[in-house]
Amino acid sequence: MLSYFGCNNIVTFGFYIHYEQTIYSKDMTERSVLKLIGTMLLCGACIMSQRASLRVCAGPMDAARGGVSGVLNSGNATEVIDNTIAELGIVFEVENEDTDLVMVDIRNYVNVRGEATVDSAKMGVLYKDCGGTLLEEGEEWSLIRSGELVGWVENQYLLFGEDAEAMAADVGMTLGVVNASSLRIHSDASLGSEVLTVVPHNEIMEVVDQTEPGWVYVSYLDVSGYVAADYVDISFEVDAGETMEQIRAREAAEAEARRHQNYGAYMTDADDLLLLAALIQCEAGGEPYEGQVAVGAVVMNRVRSAAYPNTIHGVIYASGQFTPAMSGRVNQVYNSGSIRESCILAAQEALNGVSNVGDFTHFRTNNGAHTGIAIGHHIFY
Repeated sequence: MLSYFGCNNIVTFGFYIHYEQTIYSKDMTERSVLKLIGTMLLCGACIMSQRASLRVCAGPMDAARGGVSGVLNSGNATEVIDNTIAELGIVFEVENEDTDLVMVDIRNYVNVRGEATVDSAKMGVLYKDCGGTLLEEGEEWSLIRSGELVGWVENQYLLFGEDAEAMAADVGMTLGVVNASSLRIHSDASLGSEVLTVVPHNEIMEVVDQTEPGWVYVSYLDVSGYVAADYVDISFEVDAGETMEQIRAREAAEAEARRHQNYGAYMTDADDLLLLAALIQCEAGGEPYEGQVAVGAVVMNRVRSAAYPNTIHGVIYASGQFTPAMSGRVNQVYNSGSIRESCILAAQEALNGVSNVGDFTHFRTNNGAHTGIAIGHHIFY
């Protein structure tokens, strides 16, 4: 059993800790505070046990145990701890859940460098509305990853934190990939509802809404409906940049296409016409004709904009631009030769310079989250 002298020593030591911790309280962690409080409670227990042993000669050990129990199990233990923390003036630091999302803030494009200097090697290009993951933030340059592109970008062309999240929410898209062998799209959030279509494995769908428990409302080709949430892998995507290798491959494909155009203007026009028509069918095959023309106009507006590749092929197949191009659906429709006449006519109007959406370069399923021109089930902005 601790002697009276021993208890006094512990009490003295406890107040010494109290003094020392008060001095260095700015650097205290939650764990060190709890250790301090525990020590102080132990000191109090020693005092109580010492007093109990003086009052009760028979059974001093029981008295000591009773003193400890009285301190540690008393109803005001929480109040004691709170008062001690307040007395020490300690504020626990809460770790911020900083986002690693980064978005570009540019009108056209920005070069991505191998090192944090404009004289270093060019690794690729980030276009308007592109985003990625922040790997390292510096005072003037930051290291980011966007798709396959990794490199340094000047901070003056980037958005971080809440600003990046706000832009991503505006220009990004939530996608769902079928992880089953096939997946039915239902008219309602019920297995007993009408089956609108069946989506094959690994096919990409646009996610419109996720508020219905166990179900996801999606848009796929010209069909919108509900799919079971367990069979869809959902991710939020923003446009990615292009590496120099990707740019060279795209430009080589465009050069090959231009080489074949030398066989005659009709073949050249037909190739671009059918490619654009195939995209229109994938994106708006079930939309009114006005909506099909609008999709073609968006593509041509991008071709005319310095922020995007300057060819139809380049715009459609640029990384992260059009979901049907990403999934290979455009190629399937193009190679099938079964393109709807209305889509071909809409593509021809767009190639002729007709635009019913001004200079807008974006569209998506209209879920009420964007302002712009509403045509059919799409909003153009």
